[in-house]
Amino acid sequence: MKEDEYFKDRLEKQLMWYDYKSQYNQKCYKTLRLIEIIAAALIPFFSGMSDKILYSSWLIGGLGVLIAVSAATGSLFKYHENWIGYRTIAEQLKHEKFIYITNTPPYDVEGKFEMLVERVENIISKENSVWTATSKKQGQLSKSA
Repeated sequence: MKEDEYFKDRLEKQLMWYDYKSQYNQKCYKTLRLIEIIAAALIPFFSGMSDKILYSSWLIGGLGVLIAVSAATGSLFKYHENWIGYRTIAEQLKHEKFIYITNTPPYDVEGKFEMLVERVENIISKENSVWTATSKKQGQLSKSA
């Protein structure tokens, strides 16, 4: 694979994927947290207005359920951890790309393209290894439960 092919077909695609996944997970995390905050803020309001609002106890109970479901969903899908992890990988890949393009050390030597490929693939491979280990651990925990 030539340099321009590697940039276009591998590095840029991986950068876009990690960037997208980071943004998606950030959006999910912040949406769920906002739901929790709003629902938690409404509970004292409805409690104070219980004599004026019909079915306020049902509303309060529903808001409590909404908070629990929102928190559990965030925990189950690990949106916060994924957001941070994917953003970290995207920034590492951008860093490698820019120091390569500017011939900044360690890319100021002969064989710099091969070094770039090795370093980028190590970043991606390391992330995949962490994901695999986490998935196996979660699978073992669910089997023992």
